[in-house]
Amino acid sequence: MVDRNASSATTEDTPNPKPDGNAPSESDLTSDSLARKVQESLSLGKKHKFWETQPVGQFKDLGDNSLPEGPIEDPTPLSEVKQEPYKLPNLYEWITCDMDSEEMCAEVYNLLTNNYVEDDENMFRFNYSKEFLRWALHPPGYFRSWHIGVRVISSKKLVAFITGVPSRIRVRNDVVTMAEINFLCVHKKLRSKRLAPVMIKEVTRRVHLENIWQAAYTAGVVLPTPISSCQYWHRSLNPKKLIDVGFSRLGARMTMSRTIKLYKLPESTVTPGFRKMELHDVPAVTRLLRDYLSKFIVAPDLDENDVEHWLLPKENVVNSYLVESPETRDITDFCSFYTLPSTILGNQNYSTLKAAYSYYNVSTKTPLLQLMNDALIVARQNDYDVFNALDVMLNESFLKELKFGPGDGKLHYYLYNYRLRNPLRQSELGLVLL
Repeated sequence: MVDRNASSATTEDTPNPKPDGNAPSESDLTSDSLARKVQESLSLGKKHKFWETQPVGQFKDLGDNSLPEGPIEDPTPLSEVKQEPYKLPNLYEWITCDMDSEEMCAEVYNLLTNNYVEDDENMFRFNYSKEFLRWALHPPGYFRSWHIGVRVISSKKLVAFITGVPSRIRVRNDVVTMAEINFLCVHKKLRSKRLAPVMIKEVTRRVHLENIWQAAYTAGVVLPTPISSCQYWHRSLNPKKLIDVGFSRLGARMTMSRTIKLYKLPESTVTPGFRKMELHDVPAVTRLLRDYLSKFIVAPDLDENDVEHWLLPKENVVNSYLVESPETRDITDFCSFYTLPSTILGNQNYSTLKAAYSYYNVSTKTPLLQLMNDALIVARQNDYDVFNALDVMLNESFLKELKFGPGDGKLHYYLYNYRLRNPLRQSELGLVLL
């Protein structure tokens, strides 16, 4: 198992990639394109030594319809699961991170803030808040033992981190309990120590001890073997700041004033009954989401506890809005986004880029285009600089119309110990991983 935000040599993604890269078209991300990339990789003799030993879809099996879909390996009897932690290099020790502890949470925050993923040009680095980390790591039924750190024995300094949280994910008609793996981070000075594979094996061992045998994760690089490959898109909300810090650049034959005018949004939302989600809305939002997510091949299986945790608004963490029919009082539409700022490196005028990431959106009565435009408006009202979205679910239908631009960041989705014969189109994927 591994996460898209691995700050090691294993995997790395680009946070807030700049939207003027040479982005692929929809057709570039099809299964045929992925197959070509795989063939090129194989022809170059590129090996994934670790992943070729793991129960994941292998490149050589792509398109082999004789292979069954579902678990690749059967569960091991729990008595045969390794009981002792994997051995770390000398000088280091495992710890379990108590994220309820202010001191421990601050240590994790500082490790990630200074060592987590940067863009290719070292201009931006993810800056997850402590509130965000607690939200991400404390869903219903979480296991503290899956929040794993590595310390230097002598100094007790935290130098590496990896996590898992339990999740129910539906694949076609089967609901499978999985671990979502995230926050793999190794201190910059220790990237040559090959800690990442040991950490992946250790979190896998701890997941197995809870009798869970599948996992979901994402990566910014192609590993064996993606179930889907998606594209990041970006919508400028504060174009002057984005250009000033180098996130985007002034278009050809465009002035700053014309650019600001181009991205200007209305002062207030336009949909009657559009309001912030509240606790009493959880049952209605759950029904709306479950019906919507049933349309996708891979999607989370959410109950009311999940919806309350993941989608009830939490300041500077997650924002959720819905449309309540003024006539019937029914909840007809829903939109949400989470907050993931980035530290701006080496800029004298700005230190933080405030980014919103599209989460789950459901349109039944309000056109999705109108609903998402209202989401952009409330994001701008709350001083977000940019609104990011993947082209999963039905998102592609509003991206260009609402002036999103394609970035050069791609996100590949993976399942551990679960095979799909062929990659999914982005529109068949109903899953957003933090």
